[in-house]
Order: sequence, then structure tokens, then C-alpha cells
Amino acid sequence: MSGSALFGRHPLTEPLSDVGDVQFFDTTLRDGEQAPGVSLSPDEKAHIAGLLDDANVDVIEAGSACTGPGERKTISRVADLDLDATVTSFCRGIKNDVDLALDCGVDGVDIVVPASDRHVVDKVGTSREENVQDTVELVEYAKEHGLWVEVIGEDGSRADLDYLEELLGAAMDAGADRICWADTVGHATPDGAVEAVSRLSELGPVSTHTHDDLGLAVMNALVSVAAGADMVHGTINGIGERAGNVALEEVAIALDHGYGVETMDLTKAYELGELVANATGMPLPPNKAVVGANAFTHESGIHTDGTLKDDAMYEPYPPEKVGRERRLALGKHAGRAGVEAALEERNFDVTDEELGEIVQRVKEIGDRGRRVTDADLITIAEEVQGAEHDRRVELLDLTTVAGGGTPTASVRLSVDGEERKEAEVGSGPVDAALNAIQSALGHAADTHLESYHVDAITGGTDAVVTVEVEMSRGDRTVAVTASDSDITRASVHAMVDAIDRLIADDSEHVIADD
Repeated sequence: MSGSALFGRHPLTEPLSDVGDVQFFDTTLRDGEQAPGVSLSPDEKAHIAGLLDDANVDVIEAGSACTGPGERKTISRVADLDLDATVTSFCRGIKNDVDLALDCGVDGVDIVVPASDRHVVDKVGTSREENVQDTVELVEYAKEHGLWVEVIGEDGSRADLDYLEELLGAAMDAGADRICWADTVGHATPDGAVEAVSRLSELGPVSTHTHDDLGLAVMNALVSVAAGADMVHGTINGIGERAGNVALEEVAIALDHGYGVETMDLTKAYELGELVANATGMPLPPNKAVVGANAFTHESGIHTDGTLKDDAMYEPYPPEKVGRERRLALGKHAGRAGVEAALEERNFDVTDEELGEIVQRVKEIGDRGRRVTDADLITIAEEVQGAEHDRRVELLDLTTVAGGGTPTASVRLSVDGEERKEAEVGSGPVDAALNAIQSALGHAADTHLESYHVDAITGGTDAVVTVEVEMSRGDRTVAVTASDSDITRASVHAMVDAIDRLIADDSEHVIADD
């Protein structure tokens, strides 16, 4: 069976390779922010919107103007960025919501109106007929004010299809630019998506908005496109309420790699994924497609050997396609070929005897349940060869104050031979110390603490604590341990050592912030 036949044999679909242009509608800043515990600052929303625009995303939903003055200020900031993308505000089926969106200076509005009887009657308390009339009047009002308009039938996957067709057909007749089939609660199966979208696509341009409650968000988005949708709603990393929205980067790679359909600039996928993960505090699962840490990481000796012989041996597409780098992870499954290749990448020339000892140490660490990162390997190799590491960041002094007042820490670092001092506060002495380190290094270092835990404590009054931290910089991570009788000092030594390893190969000096 050819790759294009899978979505072309159903009588209501066409092969995905024949669909032509597919646009993306990003709702990370609105629907994504509805994930529990997520609140994006104006700076974060503006940064994300700018990178989405760089990635050639067609429509960016900046927020919901009816939320409040703070949200409207943020939407206005995104609208003022002069992006190539169409910037919209989410609106309920209320005239005042459209007025508030107009005040924000957006290009368009996404008007959500009830579609299922559960929403029309039980939630809104109106009738089908009144709902259609209200929708028509609202579309006409928005178009009279020069707005791009999309009408979303809320809970469309549980709506009576005849009524959904009547409702959204009336919206198109009233002047809407497009309509949207919304699987609001992640209820739909691919069969349901095909049936609904194929009928709606007869009315005019149709979008699809899928959620992942059944684990079918990507599938439902793809079959929607095969059934006639030419725009896909989604979020970066698939964040959103409940199980989340469809992940745009996953739809993009599926269409590109599987069917030759281009959507967004995929080389921006990982940068966007990291940006959104850091801004929202929702870390990327290691096994996540496209942007997960393990997506292009190989540890198994067999896989590593195969990858060294042929890049495509165990990868469906090259990591560079989505802005990534390939990693040869080292652990208990590592073989000599993989370790040797990783050492060669780091310009280590080792003897057979040295290689054997390094492989043994790598496996010992792996047997303790840890993955050996590139930076860890360098440390092992230097120790085996008796070489000294030329440090770029070193802790010279640390002072912390805790107790009744606000925890405070001051640090004195040597950074590329330059002495720097900073003091910061935090939720505790360790947090304050990390804040001080990051202030001393500035944004040029751009490192992030991924995990922190106490690994072991000896007994007695002279107890020694061992702290393990995992830190990242871009697509690289390093895990480092340090021991001391003082937990804060052990923590700071581990973090400074990790940062030093992460910037070791950076040819640029670590420039302090002004």
C-alpha cells in the first residue's frame, strides 16, 4: 500500500499527499494557557508569539479579551508586534467580547458558539433557532468592523450533525471567513471526524480543533485534513486543558515526513518546544515525539553501532529537520563503538586499555540507574587519562543567610578568569544561591535546573550529604553530584560544576548582563 493511500480510500477523504496547502492556527497562548497551573506573563506571550511567527504559523490566538484588563494588555502587546501571522482573540458569542477584542487591535476573532444541545439548551439556556440568529448577527457585526472571523461550533463532535451544518452554514452565509469543527472534549473517533468535517467542508473553508483525551488528537487532525479541513488548530507541545490539544509539531512532522505536505518551519520546532516548556513549567516528556529528550538519543549498543554506520538506521528523519542534534547516550547498554565514537566527537584520543576502563565506568554508572551524558563522559575520560579540566566557571565563595528573614545568598564566581559577585533572595537558601549564580552568569549562559535531589546522607553528627542535580542548556543536559557537610554548599558546587560543563565547548565568553 502506498503512503498516500491510507487516507484516500475512504469515500469521504482524499490522499493526504494531494491536499495542497494546510495552515496552522496556534492556540498555545489561549487554550494552552488553560492547562492547570499555567499563567504566561506578557513578556512570555510576546516571546512565544514572535517565535511562532518566525516558524511561519499562520494564525496566532493571543488570548481571550474578555478575561480581564491584564489579558487585554497582553493581547494588545502581541497585536502590536506587527507579525506576518493573523493575530486573533477568542470571543464568546457575546457582542461585548467582540468590542473588547477590537479595543486590543487584533486582526480577527474566533467566535465560539454552542453547537450541541448540551451547550445550547443546558449551558446557555437558549433554543437552536435563537442560537443560529444570534450567531448570524454577531458575525455580521464583527465583519462590519473589519475583522477576520472564524466561527467555532463548541462541542461539535457531540452535536447533531444536521444542526451543526445549519448553524455553521448560517455563519458562512453571514460573512464568516471560515468555520471550525471542534472536538471540544476529545470525544471523537476518526470515523466521526471524517463524517463531520467532510460535510462542513462543503460549506466553505473549515478548520479542525482536536483534543487528546482518547489519545487520538493527531489522528483526528490528519483525517480531518483528508476530509477537507485546510487549517489545524493546536498548541506547541500539545499543552492544554485535560489531556491537552493536538501538538502542532507532531501534525507538522506527520504531514511533512509522511505525505510531503509543508506547514510550519520545522527547524523551529525544538526551540518552540523548549520555550513553551520553560515558560509554562510543563517539562517535555523524554519520550515525546519530535521534541522529547529521547527522540534522537541512542543508548543500546546495537542501535548505536547501526546509527554510526548509517544515520537513518534507527531514525525516521534526521534530527536537524526539527532543530535537534543526535545524541549517543551512554549507560549500561553502551558498547565500545558507541563510547569510542562519543569520545572522538569530544576530541579524545584513547588507547584500547583506556577505552576499556572508560566503558567499564560508564556501565557502572548505568547500572545505578543513571544515564551518562556527554559532559559526564568528558569527566570520566579526563580522570582515566589523568588530564586536568580547564574550568570556565568556578565557585570562589558562598555566603547564605536563612532563618527568620528572607533567605539570601551571595556568591563570588570566577567566570572566564573574571571575578563576579552577586546576591539574591529565594524561597530557601539553595534557591537563593541558584538565583545568585544565574545573575552572576547572566542570560548568555542560559542554563536551567531540570532536577534536584539528595542522593545519600551518611550518619552521625558529621553527616555528609550528597546532592545530584541535572541541568540543561539548549539540547544538552548534564547530571553532576557533589558532597559536603552543608547541603547548600553541596548543592551550589554541583550546580556550578554542571554549568561549567555545559558551557565548556562554547567558544564565546560568558558575557554578564548590563
